[in-house]
Amino acid sequence: MVSVPKNPSNSSDSPLRSIHTTNLPQILKKLGSSLIVSTYQVGKLILIRADGDVINTHFRLYEKPMGIAASPEKIAVGTGNQIWQFQNIPALSKKLNPPNKHDACYVPRNIHITGDIDIHEMNWGDDELWFINTGFSCLCTLDQQNSFVARWKPTFISALAAEDRCHLNGLAMVDGKPKYVTALGMTDMAGGWRKNKANGGILLDIETGETIITHLSMPHSPRWYRDRLWILESGQGSLAKVDLESGKLETLVQLPGFTRGLDFCGPLAFIGLSQVRETAVFSGIPLTQRLDERICGVWVVNIETAQTIAFLRFEAAVQEIFAVQVLRGVRFPEILDIGNDLINNSYTLP
Repeated sequence: MVSVPKNPSNSSDSPLRSIHTTNLPQILKKLGSSLIVSTYQVGKLILIRADGDVINTHFRLYEKPMGIAASPEKIAVGTGNQIWQFQNIPALSKKLNPPNKHDACYVPRNIHITGDIDIHEMNWGDDELWFINTGFSCLCTLDQQNSFVARWKPTFISALAAEDRCHLNGLAMVDGKPKYVTALGMTDMAGGWRKNKANGGILLDIETGETIITHLSMPHSPRWYRDRLWILESGQGSLAKVDLESGKLETLVQLPGFTRGLDFCGPLAFIGLSQVRETAVFSGIPLTQRLDERICGVWVVNIETAQTIAFLRFEAAVQEIFAVQVLRGVRFPEILDIGNDLINNSYTLP
C-alpha cells in the first residue's frame, strides 16, 4: 500500500482535515482533472485538486448539497430547496489568487427555487437538466413557471405527493437521455421503502418501465460507462456491473464504507464512501453487520484489475458523501460565492 501523508491543505486542528495516498495528486495530474464532491451532512461542496505533490481540499458552504451535474463548462447542484447553476468563465481564472494557478472559475448564473423536494442525482441531457425528485418519487426537469416539471415516475407510483414513497435516488444517462434509475423500494405509500430497506432496492428501465433487478441493498449511482451499466449496492459497500440480460449483478469490489457517489475517468472509478450513522435509516443493512467501523472519503478503483489504487479519507466531521463527479480537463477550479467582487465587477456578453 502506498504511504498516506497528512493533507496540509487542512490545518491539524481543522474538523475537516483529511489524509490521502501519496499517489492521488499524480493520478489527478495525469488525468488533467479534479473532483467535486457533495456532503449534505456538513453542508459543503468540496473541490479536490492536485497542488504539487499534495491534495488541496477546498470547501464551499451550501444548505444540504446533494446531487451534482458537472462538466468543464457548467455545474448544477441540488440543495435543500434550490438548484444552483454555475457557469465557467475562463477569463476570470486569470484574476484569481495566487496568479497562474486556476484554470476554471465557476460563477452562479441561476438559482431555481424548488421547495423541499429532497433532490438526489442529476445530469444534463440535450441541454436540459434532469434530476431525481425523491420527495415526489419522480424524474423532473425545470421551467420558468413551476417548482419542477414531473416527466416520469415509476408505474407503481399512483400519484405525485411529497411522501418519499419509494426513495427514488439514482440516475443513469445513455446517449444524452435518462435511461436507468434506482430506488430503495417498490412501494406506493409514504415512506414505505423503509420497512424493507435492507434488500428491497430496485433498478428500473425508464423507457420501458421494466424492473431489471430486485432485492438490492440500498442501490445508488447507476452509471453507463464503457458500454456497461454499473451500480453501487450501498448496503453491501460494493461496486458492481449489471448483466442486463440475466438481471444479475457481478460485484467487482467491496469497500470499507457505504458506497454512494460514482464517476469514471479512463480505467478508474471514483467512489464516495460514507461511515453511515447508527440511525433507523441505516440499521440492519449488510454493511453495518459486516463492518463495525466504516470510512468516509473518496476511493479510486481500477475497474480493469478490481484493485483500490488510491484514496482520500476524511478524519473528522465529514461522515457522509453523496455525489462524486470528475471535472475532466479541469485541474484547479474555483467556485465563487455570491457577493464576491469578481462577480460584482465582471460581465459576459453574447
